[in-house]
Amino acid sequence: MKRTNKLSRREFLAAAGAAATVPYFIPSDVLAKPNRPGANDRIVTAHIGVGGMGGGHLRDMKNRMNKGEVKIVAVCDADENRLAKAAMTAGPGVTPYRDYRYVLQRKDVDAVVIATPDHWHGVQMVHAAECGKHVYVEKPACCTIEEGKAMMAAAKKNKVSVQVGSQGRSQPEAYLAHRYLVNGNIGHINRVDCFHYPSPEDRNPVPDSDPPEELDWDLWLGPLRWRPYNKRYLHGVFRWLLESGGGQIRDRGAHVMSCAMWWMGADGTGPVTIEATGTSPKQGLWDSAVLMDVTYTFKNPDWVMTWRQMPNDKLPKAEERTGKEPGGKISRPGYGAIYRGSSGEFIHWGGDGGTWAEKKAREWKPGPGAKEVYKSPGHKEDWFKGIKTGAKTIMNIDAAVGVANLTILGNLSFILGRKIEWDQKKQEIVGDEQARRMMSRPQRHPYHL
Repeated sequence: MKRTNKLSRREFLAAAGAAATVPYFIPSDVLAKPNRPGANDRIVTAHIGVGGMGGGHLRDMKNRMNKGEVKIVAVCDADENRLAKAAMTAGPGVTPYRDYRYVLQRKDVDAVVIATPDHWHGVQMVHAAECGKHVYVEKPACCTIEEGKAMMAAAKKNKVSVQVGSQGRSQPEAYLAHRYLVNGNIGHINRVDCFHYPSPEDRNPVPDSDPPEELDWDLWLGPLRWRPYNKRYLHGVFRWLLESGGGQIRDRGAHVMSCAMWWMGADGTGPVTIEATGTSPKQGLWDSAVLMDVTYTFKNPDWVMTWRQMPNDKLPKAEERTGKEPGGKISRPGYGAIYRGSSGEFIHWGGDGGTWAEKKAREWKPGPGAKEVYKSPGHKEDWFKGIKTGAKTIMNIDAAVGVANLTILGNLSFILGRKIEWDQKKQEIVGDEQARRMMSRPQRHPYHL
């Protein structure tokens, strides 16, 4: 099943321009007709990137398709083996593509699920929005400050619903934690300490080689600079490269810090200074910080958030749970955050597919006059609501870019070895020309914003 189809930049832009006439939310060609469900009943989806997380999203959507909630019409991946497996999972009538731009040209597609490596998120989300598609895109939202700005602008201009895959906000115990904190149970919170175990080192480096036959290496690289193939770049392990991933701070930080910004009511705000230290790998291709300590200072209101990658024996001990609780045992005890208030502390573990709140938050019963917080119906359900009604999603693109910027700025401070000052209103680094130049990077033609 060789799919070598590619689209020129000019052809793609022409298609995007045509798609700009598509009405907000429900394209006319997928409205309900006799014997055919409309988009209000069944959302037509396509999947771009169908490996690890992408494969999970596809299986989830297939279950939803079996219930009549969605209709999957296309799958796309640069790896032929993954593409063939995805086509079998999706079932008859689903078209496989190697090049995502052909997917975006399809007028019958309402929404796309993007689960490609991090370096593709910004470009593909912007292109999808330009073609009038609603977007579920994996975290972290972007790899550079420039990409984040383009993503927010594209979503706003094209009036599409975007949900970013920091699903920790939608977990049942995330709601309980949020409600507990917002009601002042630990007093005024002035510090949030996020913790995680170290990023791995490439202890088994291998030489560059020809890419495997099933992989379109050019498409996998996409907007990145050209470089020879090396199997230590992919799959999955792209996370440990600053260029295509960014280490634990960008992988799990996009989950843990997402919860912090949500629960602190800090979406739309940003730090004034960022200062990072850490240790670099001693060998191999992977170059993200192994150990790391980042301090984010916020003003008006004043509070501090930290991100620490520390040895396993230094991590906070996880709460023991019998497994009989609704959330079950804590299966990811190696990361989370401690919230420090004027009259107590609160801790949670996880922050992505599992968010586990400390017992006192789970057992707290709100009394008369207690403040209520938004309870997500589920991360994809919340996205579907956004598509159908225009409601802002729980991890909308503006909020997600704000969290991604935290991870980007932390890595930039680590690379430069000095404190960075940030202007949230302008979305710019200030007073450091070298750091400012690192807010963006060249993107390879034709895979660019």
